[in-house]
Amino acid sequence: MRFAFAVITSLLSGAAAAQACPERNLLYWQAFPAGGESDLSARHQQLVLKKKCPAIETIIQYKPGAGGGLLWMQLNQLPGDGLNIAGINLPHIVLQPMEGTVQYKTDDITPVYWFHYTPDALVVAESSPIRNFPDFVKAAKEQPERIALGGSGLNSANHAAHERLDATFGIRTTYVPFKGTGDMTTAVIGGHVAGAMSYTAFAVNNKGKVRALVVAMEQRHPLLPDVPTFRELGIDWVDGGYRGAGVPKSTPEDLRKRISDMFYEINRDADFRQKMTEQGLEILDITYDKMPAFVEERKRAYIASARLLGLIK
Repeated sequence: MRFAFAVITSLLSGAAAAQACPERNLLYWQAFPAGGESDLSARHQQLVLKKKCPAIETIIQYKPGAGGGLLWMQLNQLPGDGLNIAGINLPHIVLQPMEGTVQYKTDDITPVYWFHYTPDALVVAESSPIRNFPDFVKAAKEQPERIALGGSGLNSANHAAHERLDATFGIRTTYVPFKGTGDMTTAVIGGHVAGAMSYTAFAVNNKGKVRALVVAMEQRHPLLPDVPTFRELGIDWVDGGYRGAGVPKSTPEDLRKRISDMFYEINRDADFRQKMTEQGLEILDITYDKMPAFVEERKRAYIASARLLGLIK
Protein backbone atom coordinates (compact mmCIF):
# COMPACT_ATOMS: atom_id res chain seq x y z
CA MET A 1 0.00 0.00 0.00
CA ARG A 2 1.36 3.40 -0.92
CA PHE A 3 2.20 5.78 1.87
CA ALA A 4 -0.26 8.66 1.75
CA PHE A 5 0.64 11.89 3.50
CA ALA A 6 -1.86 14.14 5.18
CA VAL A 7 -1.08 17.84 5.14
CA ILE A 8 -1.23 19.52 8.51
CA THR A 9 -1.21 23.28 8.36
CA SER A 10 0.28 25.40 11.10
CA LEU A 11 1.20 29.05 11.53
CA LEU A 12 4.89 29.81 11.88
CA SER A 13 6.07 33.40 12.31
CA GLY A 14 2.72 34.63 11.05
CA ALA A 15 2.93 32.66 7.80
CA ALA A 16 1.17 29.45 6.88
CA ALA A 17 3.47 26.46 6.52
CA ALA A 18 2.63 22.89 5.55
CA GLN A 19 4.00 19.93 7.49
CA ALA A 20 3.55 16.54 5.82
CA CYS A 21 2.79 13.71 8.24
CA PRO A 22 2.36 10.01 7.53
CA GLU A 23 -1.20 8.73 7.90
CA ARG A 24 -0.07 5.53 9.61
CA ASN A 25 2.69 4.39 11.94
CA LEU A 26 6.25 4.27 10.65
CA LEU A 27 8.63 1.32 11.03
CA TYR A 28 12.11 2.77 11.49
CA TRP A 29 14.63 -0.07 11.06
CA GLN A 30 18.06 0.13 12.71
CA ALA A 31 21.09 -1.85 11.53
CA PHE A 32 22.87 -1.70 14.89
CA PRO A 33 21.87 -2.58 18.48
CA ALA A 34 20.38 -0.09 20.90
CA GLY A 35 22.75 2.27 22.66
CA GLY A 36 24.90 3.47 19.77
CA GLU A 37 24.94 6.66 17.72
CA SER A 38 22.35 5.39 15.22
CA ASP A 39 19.94 4.50 17.99
CA LEU A 40 20.61 7.78 19.78
CA SER A 41 19.62 9.86 16.77
CA ALA A 42 16.64 7.61 15.97
CA ARG A 43 15.25 8.08 19.50
CA HIS A 44 15.49 11.85 19.22
CA GLN A 45 13.92 11.80 15.75
CA GLN A 46 11.11 9.68 17.16
CA LEU A 47 10.35 12.37 19.75
CA VAL A 48 10.33 15.18 17.17
CA LEU A 49 8.02 13.23 14.87
CA LYS A 50 5.63 12.62 17.74
CA LYS A 51 5.58 16.35 18.46
CA LYS A 52 5.02 17.28 14.81
CA CYS A 53 2.71 14.36 13.97
CA PRO A 54 0.92 13.32 17.19
CA ALA A 55 -1.51 10.98 15.45
CA ILE A 56 1.17 8.44 14.49
CA GLU A 57 3.91 6.45 16.19
CA THR A 58 7.45 5.86 14.96
CA ILE A 59 8.25 2.26 15.91
CA ILE A 60 11.98 1.56 16.07
CA GLN A 61 12.92 -1.98 15.00
CA TYR A 62 16.40 -3.50 15.45
CA LYS A 63 18.02 -5.97 13.06
CA PRO A 64 21.75 -5.88 13.92
CA GLY A 65 24.40 -8.10 12.41
CA ALA A 66 27.28 -8.13 9.93
CA GLY A 67 28.17 -4.54 10.77
CA GLY A 68 24.79 -3.39 9.49
CA GLY A 69 24.89 -5.68 6.47
CA LEU A 70 22.13 -7.96 7.74
CA LEU A 71 19.48 -5.26 7.55
CA TRP A 72 20.81 -3.67 4.36
CA MET A 73 20.78 -6.93 2.40
CA GLN A 74 17.11 -7.38 3.40
CA LEU A 75 16.09 -3.77 2.86
CA ASN A 76 14.60 -4.30 -0.60
CA GLN A 77 12.42 -7.12 0.73
CA LEU A 78 10.48 -4.61 2.83
CA PRO A 79 7.35 -2.99 1.35
CA GLY A 80 8.05 0.17 -0.61
CA ASP A 81 5.09 1.94 0.96
CA GLY A 82 6.94 4.78 2.66
CA LEU A 83 6.10 3.27 6.04
CA ASN A 84 9.39 1.32 6.13
CA ILE A 85 12.52 3.42 6.58
CA ALA A 86 16.00 2.14 7.42
CA GLY A 87 18.99 3.73 9.07
CA ILE A 88 22.00 3.63 6.71
CA ASN A 89 25.68 4.46 7.17
CA LEU A 90 28.69 5.61 5.19
CA PRO A 91 31.30 4.35 4.50
CA HIS A 92 29.76 1.00 5.45
CA ILE A 93 27.44 0.68 2.43
CA VAL A 94 30.38 1.40 0.09
CA LEU A 95 33.12 -0.67 1.75
CA GLN A 96 31.16 -3.78 2.74
CA PRO A 97 30.13 -4.76 -0.81
CA MET A 98 33.76 -4.37 -1.95
CA GLU A 99 34.76 -7.05 0.55
CA GLY A 100 32.27 -9.44 -1.02
CA THR A 101 30.79 -11.32 1.95
CA VAL A 102 27.60 -9.26 2.30
CA GLN A 103 24.69 -10.02 0.01
CA TYR A 104 24.01 -6.52 -1.25
CA LYS A 105 25.65 -3.95 -3.51
CA THR A 106 26.01 -0.25 -2.89
CA ASP A 107 23.54 0.44 -5.70
CA ASP A 108 20.95 -1.73 -3.93
CA ILE A 109 20.70 0.91 -1.19
CA THR A 110 18.39 3.86 -1.83
CA PRO A 111 19.36 6.77 0.45
CA VAL A 112 16.89 9.63 0.75
CA TYR A 113 18.58 11.77 3.41
CA TRP A 114 21.87 12.07 5.33
CA PHE A 115 21.14 13.80 8.62
CA HIS A 116 24.32 13.74 10.68
CA TYR A 117 28.02 13.05 10.81
CA THR A 118 30.33 11.91 13.62
CA PRO A 119 34.07 12.60 13.38
CA ASP A 120 36.56 9.82 14.11
CA ALA A 121 38.06 9.77 17.60
CA LEU A 122 40.60 7.53 19.33
CA VAL A 123 39.36 6.79 22.85
CA VAL A 124 40.62 4.85 25.89
CA ALA A 125 39.03 4.14 29.25
CA GLU A 126 39.44 6.85 31.89
CA SER A 127 41.33 4.30 34.01
CA SER A 128 43.86 3.61 31.24
CA PRO A 129 47.53 4.41 31.92
CA ILE A 130 47.62 5.92 28.41
CA ARG A 131 47.08 9.61 29.10
CA ASN A 132 47.58 11.17 25.66
CA PHE A 133 48.25 10.36 22.02
CA PRO A 134 52.07 10.25 22.27
CA ASP A 135 51.65 7.73 25.12
CA PHE A 136 49.43 5.65 22.85
CA VAL A 137 51.88 5.62 19.93
CA LYS A 138 54.77 4.74 22.26
CA ALA A 139 52.83 1.85 23.81
CA ALA A 140 51.72 0.57 20.41
CA LYS A 141 55.29 0.56 19.08
CA GLU A 142 56.57 -1.21 22.17
CA GLN A 143 53.81 -3.85 21.98
CA PRO A 144 53.02 -4.59 18.31
CA GLU A 145 49.53 -6.11 17.90
CA ARG A 146 49.08 -6.34 21.69
CA ILE A 147 46.88 -3.26 21.96
CA ALA A 148 43.29 -4.13 21.03
CA LEU A 149 40.97 -1.39 19.83
CA GLY A 150 37.23 -1.90 19.57
CA GLY A 151 35.06 -0.59 16.77
CA SER A 152 31.59 -0.94 15.33
CA GLY A 153 31.51 -3.62 12.62
CA LEU A 154 33.83 -4.82 9.86
CA ASN A 155 34.54 -2.71 6.78
CA SER A 156 32.90 0.18 8.59
CA ALA A 157 33.95 3.75 9.38
CA ASN A 158 35.61 2.54 12.60
CA HIS A 159 37.40 -0.31 10.85
CA ALA A 160 38.67 1.98 8.09
CA ALA A 161 39.83 4.55 10.67
CA HIS A 162 41.68 1.84 12.59
CA GLU A 163 43.62 0.76 9.51
CA ARG A 164 44.38 4.39 8.69
CA LEU A 165 45.63 4.97 12.23
CA ASP A 166 48.07 2.06 12.03
CA ALA A 167 49.31 2.96 8.55
CA THR A 168 49.73 6.67 9.30
CA PHE A 169 51.71 6.26 12.52
CA GLY A 170 53.63 3.09 11.67
CA ILE A 171 52.06 0.98 14.41
CA ARG A 172 50.27 -2.39 14.56
CA THR A 173 47.24 -2.68 16.79
CA THR A 174 44.45 -5.26 16.75
CA TYR A 175 40.93 -4.33 15.64
CA VAL A 176 38.06 -5.97 17.55
CA PRO A 177 34.68 -5.56 15.81
CA PHE A 178 31.48 -5.26 17.84
CA LYS A 179 27.88 -5.30 16.62
CA GLY A 180 27.60 -1.62 17.47
CA THR A 181 28.83 1.16 19.71
CA GLY A 182 26.43 0.10 22.46
CA ASP A 183 28.08 -3.31 22.78
CA MET A 184 31.55 -1.81 22.49
CA THR A 185 30.97 0.68 25.33
CA THR A 186 30.89 -2.03 28.01
CA ALA A 187 34.08 -3.58 26.65
CA VAL A 188 36.01 -0.30 26.67
CA ILE A 189 34.84 0.87 30.09
CA GLY A 190 35.39 -2.62 31.55
CA GLY A 191 38.93 -2.82 30.18
CA HIS A 192 38.24 -5.80 27.90
CA VAL A 193 39.87 -3.83 25.09
CA ALA A 194 42.52 -1.12 25.45
CA GLY A 195 40.34 1.47 23.76
CA ALA A 196 38.33 2.14 20.65
CA MET A 197 38.64 3.76 17.26
CA SER A 198 35.23 5.33 17.53
CA TYR A 199 33.59 8.75 17.22
CA THR A 200 33.48 12.06 19.05
CA ALA A 201 29.91 11.19 20.09
CA PHE A 202 31.20 8.12 21.95
CA ALA A 203 33.68 10.29 23.87
CA VAL A 204 31.10 13.01 24.61
CA ASN A 205 28.38 10.64 25.80
CA ASN A 206 30.74 8.69 28.07
CA LYS A 207 32.63 11.61 29.61
CA GLY A 208 34.13 10.65 32.93
CA LYS A 209 34.31 7.01 31.83
CA VAL A 210 36.47 7.34 28.71
CA ARG A 211 39.20 9.71 27.53
CA ALA A 212 39.56 10.90 23.95
CA LEU A 213 43.17 11.14 22.75
CA VAL A 214 42.71 12.73 19.32
CA VAL A 215 39.86 13.67 16.96
CA ALA A 216 39.60 13.83 13.16
CA MET A 217 38.20 17.35 12.87
CA GLU A 218 39.25 20.62 11.31
CA GLN A 219 39.20 22.25 14.75
CA ARG A 220 38.92 20.95 18.30
CA HIS A 221 35.50 19.76 19.34
CA PRO A 222 33.82 22.37 21.59
CA LEU A 223 32.75 19.63 24.00
CA LEU A 224 36.26 18.13 24.03
CA PRO A 225 38.37 21.29 24.19
CA ASP A 226 41.47 19.60 25.61
CA VAL A 227 41.66 16.95 22.87
CA PRO A 228 43.94 17.75 19.91
CA THR A 229 43.03 17.17 16.27
CA PHE A 230 45.08 15.06 13.87
CA ARG A 231 45.81 18.27 11.99
CA GLU A 232 47.50 19.64 15.10
CA LEU A 233 49.73 16.57 14.95
CA GLY A 234 50.58 17.36 11.32
CA ILE A 235 48.23 14.78 9.77
CA ASP A 236 45.52 15.91 7.34
CA TRP A 237 42.78 13.66 8.68
CA VAL A 238 39.22 14.96 8.78
CA ASP A 239 36.78 12.06 8.45
CA GLY A 240 34.16 10.00 10.24
CA GLY A 241 30.84 8.24 9.85
CA TYR A 242 27.70 9.48 8.10
CA ARG A 243 24.19 8.44 9.12
CA GLY A 244 21.02 8.78 7.16
CA ALA A 245 17.77 7.20 6.04
CA GLY A 246 17.15 4.79 3.18
CA VAL A 247 14.09 3.12 1.73
CA PRO A 248 13.32 -0.03 -0.28
CA LYS A 249 14.08 0.45 -3.97
CA SER A 250 10.40 -0.15 -4.79
CA THR A 251 9.45 3.08 -2.97
CA PRO A 252 8.04 5.54 -5.56
CA GLU A 253 9.90 8.77 -6.28
CA ASP A 254 7.26 11.02 -4.76
CA LEU A 255 7.39 9.13 -1.47
CA ARG A 256 11.19 9.19 -1.41
CA LYS A 257 11.05 12.97 -1.75
CA ARG A 258 8.41 13.30 0.98
CA ILE A 259 10.42 11.17 3.40
CA SER A 260 13.46 13.32 2.64
CA ASP A 261 11.38 16.41 3.37
CA MET A 262 10.22 14.85 6.64
CA PHE A 263 13.79 14.38 7.86
CA TYR A 264 14.64 17.89 6.72
CA GLU A 265 11.85 19.22 8.97
CA ILE A 266 13.13 17.12 11.88
CA ASN A 267 16.55 18.73 11.45
CA ARG A 268 14.94 22.17 11.66
CA ASP A 269 13.63 21.50 15.19
CA ALA A 270 15.57 23.69 17.64
CA ASP A 271 15.41 21.20 20.53
CA PHE A 272 16.55 18.39 18.26
CA ARG A 273 19.51 20.41 16.98
CA GLN A 274 20.54 21.27 20.52
CA LYS A 275 20.40 17.63 21.64
CA MET A 276 22.45 16.53 18.64
CA THR A 277 25.11 19.13 19.39
CA GLU A 278 25.19 18.24 23.09
CA GLN A 279 25.78 14.60 22.22
CA GLY A 280 28.55 15.18 19.70
CA LEU A 281 26.51 14.64 16.54
CA GLU A 282 27.14 17.08 13.68
CA ILE A 283 23.96 18.02 11.79
CA LEU A 284 23.90 17.47 8.00
CA ASP A 285 21.25 18.27 5.40
CA ILE A 286 21.91 16.10 2.36
CA THR A 287 18.47 15.95 0.75
CA TYR A 288 17.19 13.52 -1.87
CA ASP A 289 17.92 15.83 -4.79
CA LYS A 290 21.60 16.04 -3.75
CA MET A 291 21.96 12.29 -3.28
CA PRO A 292 23.62 11.10 -6.52
CA ALA A 293 26.40 13.69 -6.44
CA PHE A 294 27.04 13.24 -2.70
CA VAL A 295 27.24 9.43 -2.84
CA GLU A 296 29.58 9.52 -5.85
CA GLU A 297 31.84 12.00 -4.08
CA ARG A 298 31.98 9.78 -0.99
CA LYS A 299 32.72 6.69 -3.13
CA ARG A 300 35.78 8.43 -4.57
CA ALA A 301 36.87 9.50 -1.09
CA TYR A 302 36.75 5.92 0.20
CA ILE A 303 39.18 4.48 -2.35
CA ALA A 304 42.11 5.05 0.03
CA SER A 305 40.21 3.37 2.88
CA ALA A 306 39.40 0.40 0.66
CA ARG A 307 43.07 -0.06 -0.16
CA LEU A 308 44.06 0.01 3.52
CA LEU A 309 41.41 -2.62 4.24
CA GLY A 310 42.73 -4.77 1.39
CA LEU A 311 39.44 -4.54 -0.51
CA ILE A 312 41.10 -3.24 -3.68
CA LYS A 313 44.69 -3.38 -4.94
